Amino acid sequence: MSMISDNLQRVRTRITSACAAAHRSAGEVALLAVSKTFDADAVREAAACGQRAFGENYIQEAVEKIGLLADLGLEWHCIGPVQSNKTRLVAQHFDWVHTVDRLKIAQRLSEQRPPSMTPLNCCLQVNIDGGANKAGVAPEAVASLAREVIALPGLRLRGLMTIPEPAERVEDQLAVHRRARSLFDALRAQGLPLDTLSMGMTGDLEAAIAAGSTMVRVGTALFGGRPAKT
Repeated sequence: MSMISDNLQRVRTRITSACAAAHRSAGEVALLAVSKTFDADAVREAAACGQRAFGENYIQEAVEKIGLLADLGLEWHCIGPVQSNKTRLVAQHFDWVHTVDRLKIAQRLSEQRPPSMTPLNCCLQVNIDGGANKAGVAPEAVASLAREVIALPGLRLRGLMTIPEPAERVEDQLAVHRRARSLFDALRAQGLPLDTLSMGMTGDLEAAIAAGSTMVRVGTALFGGRPAKT
């Protein structure tokens, strides 16, 4: 087996085991392979092992890979910051964007999504643990932003995404992920049609799944240490 194939099997086993421990079906949690800084050949190798969804942080780099791998019919997720001058690229090339944190960006994505394409799946990035220098809408402002995004054509609001500060203790990981789950549940109780909770990475996917994540974003455990970005 190749390194990527072997790693994929290990990560899938981790997800299955975490779901079993949380009394959840493994089918409830999607694996998003974070392929930023890795080349198209690495993505193609993972795709050959059955992985279909890939997350990218660097938009220009991602657009090049999407073009090179168009024959594979993969699902592409933008999980990095989206600035106003990059919204057109996201709207024209990606299937998902996880990092919408203000109405201006959502409006630009809506206006720039080609009518021939299916709606762009969106998650609102929430600053769930209140980091002063982190992107993300404040939890108390999420409901208002969600209602505005839902009304925009060309977009489909799917849920929430979080990137909490790393925590060593599982108890601390669980606490912050449970806050995100509580917010997600509260929004659904208000009638917002959310189905996706994008949280958990290589170091905390078990805690995220225990708290209710429906999509974990894993890069290092699949592809290894990241090459320096030039």
